[in-house]
Amino acid sequence: MTETKTRSPEFRLAAGAIGGLRQDLFHDVFAYRPLGPLGTDGPVIRRLPRPLRARAVWFPHAVVAAVALIALLDGVFTANDYSPFGVVTLITAFLPVATLLMTLIRPLLAFWVSILSTPVVAVVGSGDWPWQVSAFICHLGVLVVVAARTRPRTAGWMWLATLVVGSLLGNIGPGFSNTAPMAVTSAFALLVVAMVQVRREAEREVTVQRTVTAVERDRRTLLEERTTIARELHDVVAHHMSVVAIQAEAAPYRVENPPPELEQAFATIRENAVAALTELRRVLGVVRAEDYEAPDAPQPTLAELDRLLDNVRETGLRTEKTVTGAVRELPQGVELSAYRIVQEALSNTLRHAPGATAQVEIGYVLGGLGVRVVNGPPRGLVKPSPGAGHGITGMRERVAMLNGEMTAGPTGDGGYEVAVFLPVPSERERTEDGGRA
Repeated sequence: MTETKTRSPEFRLAAGAIGGLRQDLFHDVFAYRPLGPLGTDGPVIRRLPRPLRARAVWFPHAVVAAVALIALLDGVFTANDYSPFGVVTLITAFLPVATLLMTLIRPLLAFWVSILSTPVVAVVGSGDWPWQVSAFICHLGVLVVVAARTRPRTAGWMWLATLVVGSLLGNIGPGFSNTAPMAVTSAFALLVVAMVQVRREAEREVTVQRTVTAVERDRRTLLEERTTIARELHDVVAHHMSVVAIQAEAAPYRVENPPPELEQAFATIRENAVAALTELRRVLGVVRAEDYEAPDAPQPTLAELDRLLDNVRETGLRTEKTVTGAVRELPQGVELSAYRIVQEALSNTLRHAPGATAQVEIGYVLGGLGVRVVNGPPRGLVKPSPGAGHGITGMRERVAMLNGEMTAGPTGDGGYEVAVFLPVPSERERTEDGGRA
C-alpha cells in the first residue's frame, strides 16, 4: 500500500515559479519572430498624412536602429583609445549593438546573448563595471524591446536575471559597480512597458467582449422578434382552427338527413381541428411571457392602415399613402406582417429622421403584395436617435417567414427606403398545398 504524499504550498509555489521561468525564458529561445510593421489604423498613424503612413509603420524599427547607432558610436570612440577598431572594440561595441538589433528577429535569444556576453564585455573592456556606457544602453534596450514583444511576467524574470548577473559581477569587480543604476533604470523602463501592455490587453479584451456582447444582443433580439411573431401567429392560427372546428360541428345540422359517412367525415374534421388546436396551444403557448396578456382586439390588417397613418401624422410626420392594383383580401398572416412592417418603418422614420416626410406605397400584384416605405432626410433641429437595427431585424424575420424578399438601405438624397414583396399563393395553389399536406 503506497501513501500519497501531499505537496506543501511552498513546494507548489516553487514548482510554479520554475515552470513559469522555463515557459517565459527557455521555451522557443531560437524562435524566429520578426517584428512586423505597425498597423495604419492606430490612434496616431491614422492622423498622419497619407504619404507618411507608409513610413510611420516602421517607427519601432527606426528607434531600435537609432539607439544601436548611438551606442555603436560611443563604443567605438571610448572602448579602446589605442585601438578604436581592434578586437576589443569588436567585442565591447559591436557585440552589444548586434545583440540589440537581434531583438527585431529573435527576442529571447537576444536577451540570453546579452546576459551571457555581459561578463565577457566587462572583462575585455575598460571603464564602468560591469556595463560600459554602450553596453548599458544596449542591454537596457534589449530588456525594453523583449519585454514589449512578450508579456509582463517575462519582464520580471529578465529584470531578476539582470540583477543576479550584475550583483555577481559587482562583487568580483574592481571598485564601483553600476548594478544599482541598471536595476533602477531597467525597473522603471520595464514597469512602463508592462503598464502599456496591461492596458493594451485590457482594451483588446474589452473589444472582444463588446463584439461578443453585440453578437449575443443580436441573437437575443432575433429571438425576441421571433417570439413576438409567434405570439401574433398563435392568435391568428388559433382563431382559424376554432372556426374550422365550429363549422365542422355545425355542418351536419345544415343538411337534411345527412348520410352516416358525411357525419363521420365532419366528426373526424372536428376532432382533428380540436387536436391540432390543442397541440398548437401547447407548443406555441410556451413563447408567451408570464406577464403577457392576449390582445382584446383582433390582430391588425391593412384595412386599419389609415388609422395608423393618422396617428403618425399627429406626431408631426407628414405621410402619404398610395395604393395600386386591385385591392383584395389577403391571408391574415400576410396582412398582419405587411401592417407591422409599415408600422416599424414609420417608427424608424420618427426616431432616425425627425422632420422628414414619408411615402407609403401598397401594391396589389398578381403574385403577392408589394410594400414600400420611403422617407426623406432629417430636417429641423431635432437630432436623430441612435438605433441598433432591431427594427430591420424584425422586418426581415417577418419577410423570411413568408418566403418574401426585402431590401433596406439609404437613398441618394440622404433618406431611407424599405421595399418588401410578400408572395401570396393563389386559391388553387393553397388548395393543392393543403391536399399534399
